[in-house]
Amino acid sequence: MSGTTGEPSIRRSRISRAREMELLNAALEVLGEVSYEELSMDLVAARGRCSKATLYKLWPTKAHLVVAALYATRPMRPEGVDTGTLRGDLLAMAALLAAAGETMTALFAALGHAVLTDEELARAVRTSLLEPWFAGLIGFVDRAVERGELAARPPGAHFLPEVLLSVAATRPLFGRGVADIDYLTRCVDQVLLPLLLPTALQP
Repeated sequence: MSGTTGEPSIRRSRISRAREMELLNAALEVLGEVSYEELSMDLVAARGRCSKATLYKLWPTKAHLVVAALYATRPMRPEGVDTGTLRGDLLAMAALLAAAGETMTALFAALGHAVLTDEELARAVRTSLLEPWFAGLIGFVDRAVERGELAARPPGAHFLPEVLLSVAATRPLFGRGVADIDYLTRCVDQVLLPLLLPTALQP
């Protein structure tokens, strides 16, 4: 696993990218049905209709496979968002989170305990997924500073990624269903923007 941010390293193979994506999606399907601890290369191979050896040629460990699958299928890509305003950027990200709500919640549930007990997996999730995503969201704030929307990066800006991701991922735990776009819009307007914007600029 690469120790830097970006796409997890994958060994070159002769299978097509489309077939590779089929296998990564198969891994996520299985992970949505069992815990990370119960996930095995045998289960993924059966779902993906391939040999276990094929999987190991591409991803030498289960952690490699899972993180590669999460990275390749991630719907939350801050680098593709630039609406021209901080609120617009946050709402665009909220829409991506809402669209991925059910899938994301299931995956968080499957990985929750594992990242606390498996250091290899925890490190891979942090470096390949969370750190780039966090940097992208902080980038929304930095662009707002460059546009003059903010005078400087607010002290609370570093809480932005964790708050938004936590609100989106944990709402079902409280028995209130998946975080939809209406709920996340209220989070943006009532929680995040008051944290970031001067009172005079809040919607």
